Formats: sequence, structure tokens, C-alpha cells
Amino acid sequence: MVEIIGNFGLSWIDPWLLFLTGIGTLAGIYVGAIPGLSVTMATSILISFTFKWDVNDALALIAGVFTGGVYGGSRTAILLNIPGAPSAIATAIEGYPMAQRGEAGEAIGLTTVMSVFGGFVGILALALFAPMISGFALMFNSRDYLLLGLIGILLVGTLSGESFAKGAFAGALGVLIGMVGLDPMTAEGRFTYDSVTLMGGIPYVAAMIGFFGVGEAFAQLHNLDLPAIKQKIDRIIPKFSDVKRYFGLAMRSSGIGTIIGALPGTGGDIAALLAYDFAKRTTKKPEVPFGQGCKEGLIAPEAANNAAVGGAFIPMLTLGIPGDAVTAVIIGALFIHGLKPGPLMLVETPHLFWFTVGNLTLANVFLLIFGLTGIKIFTRIVECPKAILIPLIIVLSAVGTYAIQNNPAHIYWMLGFGVLGYFLKTYGFQVGPVILGVILGPMMDANYRRAMIGARNDIGTFAWDFVSHPITFVLTLSFLLMLLSQTPLWPRLTGWRRKRGPEGESA
Repeated sequence: MVEIIGNFGLSWIDPWLLFLTGIGTLAGIYVGAIPGLSVTMATSILISFTFKWDVNDALALIAGVFTGGVYGGSRTAILLNIPGAPSAIATAIEGYPMAQRGEAGEAIGLTTVMSVFGGFVGILALALFAPMISGFALMFNSRDYLLLGLIGILLVGTLSGESFAKGAFAGALGVLIGMVGLDPMTAEGRFTYDSVTLMGGIPYVAAMIGFFGVGEAFAQLHNLDLPAIKQKIDRIIPKFSDVKRYFGLAMRSSGIGTIIGALPGTGGDIAALLAYDFAKRTTKKPEVPFGQGCKEGLIAPEAANNAAVGGAFIPMLTLGIPGDAVTAVIIGALFIHGLKPGPLMLVETPHLFWFTVGNLTLANVFLLIFGLTGIKIFTRIVECPKAILIPLIIVLSAVGTYAIQNNPAHIYWMLGFGVLGYFLKTYGFQVGPVILGVILGPMMDANYRRAMIGARNDIGTFAWDFVSHPITFVLTLSFLLMLLSQTPLWPRLTGWRRKRGPEGESA
């Protein structure tokens, strides 16, 4: 126990580790805020020059970048409607309208506090429930991940305002885009039309920047004569009454994020989406409708995606299975340093586990400090004249897209998706479901293949598996109920229940 406490506190008392964690968190915030620069890419670059470092030094820097990068995507999502990362898509839906009303400072402050809160919940779960949650995550198989993907595609319809049909169409369009490229099992071209360029697939970051950044810039060309909105930055730290009011939602969303983060291969993207939908379904009387700057819709995804950080470390440290792309890279870093993540890590090197817990805790403390500073500089972005801001957005989008793989073709993809995004916005379609479809589509495809192989390509066995296993049955039932809730039959059923309830009670 003394050794555990000593290693837990090592990152708190060593000035060098404090510095590495702090500088990593600060760098992660700005990396995450730049569209096209992902936390995964930053972590991969770090490993290339930290492989000769002491393992504690390397993990301190990487944990800081990871924690800051997940949060950083919310900055540009709120100010420019350009999510710095896919996990900030739901944040853009609610945060950008708040910035349009001059409430960017309040939105960023509230986002920061709730992100830190979610991060601490995820770390607490990592410290207390790692073996239990990892064991539960191992019970998920391919058909369960397929159902999670289907539920995610169905959820995107709820992001599209009143029209579920438009949301479903946008999600299906995203899945179609995500299917372009070589088949992962047969290596045959899908929707490539014998084009060598299309065989590599369409980079989702180029699509994300195009749909959100360039598409929004094109849409704003109609509003060049409108004066810039002066942002209210007199109050950055949220009111205690707001924190108390949204505490329950933040706690529940953090729980969702922790569980989803602990499922291998999911991460903060799906966690933020599920938490946003949860908030939308459970908030009965929001002050502002969802999609128009609702605080509940801002808090839920931010608490969830930061809680998913701690959750993602659970299967990585206890099972050797990455929770998301970043922890997959960190596993490589641990192997480079001669460590073997897996069930024996807690027995052979318990100090490393507790050092990671302490380091993530410290990174969240730095996140609160750095997240509440520099906001005035960030808010100046949306106060720039649109004649200057729009060309700057397009240029930065092009630079960010090119920097991914130094491929000029990605810039053309970005511009093409920008034009498509402009027309989708013009005709009332949301572009968020498209991006989520691009991300979830390949995961659904791969897990469908694995599930069919497990059923020996027998459709009867495949269908029976969806009702014969408890977890799969619950997910299947949830999917069917969610599908039913989007049909005209659902209001009749719920209305009948409300009318007959009192009679049933009196009877």
C-alpha cells in the first residue's frame, strides 16, 4: 500500500513530471482545437522521440496531450462550428448557436468545468472498477458492436431537428462515403470505379473539415453584411447554480462515457453521441430548444467524451486491449519500453497503474487551469469581420487537410464536401449525421463480417444470436424501441399510457 501511494504521488511531487504533464495538457488543447490535427497523430509523433525517455516521463507527456486534446476540439466547435475532433460534433450543434448569441465565453467556461468533472469520474472508475468494467467489456462480441453502430446511425436522426427522415438520409450518406475503398477482407474495390485514388478510401478528417468548416464558410457568404457579434466574456467561470442544476446530468453522462470508453474500439466519439441523445431524451423542459444552444446538449457530450479517457485506459491496462485509437498507440509505447499491458500488469507492475491514475488526475487539474484561461483571445476569433474570417477559415481548413498525409488530393475532397455540405445546409439537412455515418460505417461493416463468420454464414444462426444472448438481446430491444419511437405510432402509444395511467391507478 505504501508503494502504491508513493507511485500515485510521484507525478505530484516531481517538478519535471509536473512540467511534462502541464506542457502536454496545454499542447493537447491547442492540437485538439486545430481541425485536421488529431490526438492520435500527436501521440504517434510523441512516441517517435520519447522511446529513449524514462517510461514515467513519456507517459506523463502522453497523458497530458491525450487529456487536453479530447477537450480542445470543443473550442473551434463553439467558436467556428468546426469540430476539432469527431467527439466535438455534438458540441458544435449546441455551442455554435450560443456563440452566435454572444455567449461564447459562457459556453467555453461551462464546457471546461464539465469536461474536467467527466474526466475525474472516468479516472475514479479506472481506479476503483477497472477489473470489473474490463470483465464486462470482454462479454461484448462482434454482433454487439454491430448493434452499437446501428444504434449510433439511428441516433443521428435525432440530431436533425424535426425531420428524422432527413437525419437518417444524412447518416446513410455518411455510411456510403465510409464504404468507399478496398474491401477489408477481399481487397476488392467498393465504389472505386477503377480509380487508384479511391482505393485508399476517403479520409474522414477531410470530410469533416469540408462539411463543417468549408460548408459553414460558404453558408456564411450570405451574411457578409451582418455586423460581428460581440461576445460576452464578463463571466467565464460558470455560476454555482448552473453547476448544481446540471450536476445530475453531468454525472449520468460521465457514466455513459466511462462505460462506452471501456468498450474496445469505441472511444469518445460514440460516447459523446450517446450522451447527447440521452440528454435530449431525458431533458423535459430545456430553457432553449435542442439545436439552438441548449446547455444540456452542451454539457452531456463534453462530460462523456472526457470520461471516456479514463474508461479507455481500463481495457488497455488490465487486458492489453485498446479502448480507442490513442490507447492503441500508447500500448505500442509501453511495449517499446519493455512493458506488457494485460492481466498480469496489475500484479507485476502495480506502480505503473497507480502512476497512470495519478498522472491523469494531474492532467485534469491542468486542464481546468488552462481551459479557463486564454478564452478572451479565442473569443476574438468570432468577432472578426466575416470578410476576413471566412477566407481565413478556408485557408486553415486547406492547410489542416493537407497536413494529414501531405496529399493534395485531400484538399479537393475537402472542397467537394464543402460544396455538398453547403447544399445540404441550404435544404435543411444537418451535416453532423453524415460525419458520424462515415466514422461508424466501417466499424459496422467489420463487425457484421465477423458476426457472420461466427454464425458460419448461416442467416438463421445469425438471427438467433440476436435473441439468445442477454447483452445482444438488450441491445436489439433498445434498437427496436428507438426505431419505434421515431414512427407516428409512438406518440399514440405514449399518449394512451398517459391517459390510461390514472384510470389504471384508480381502478
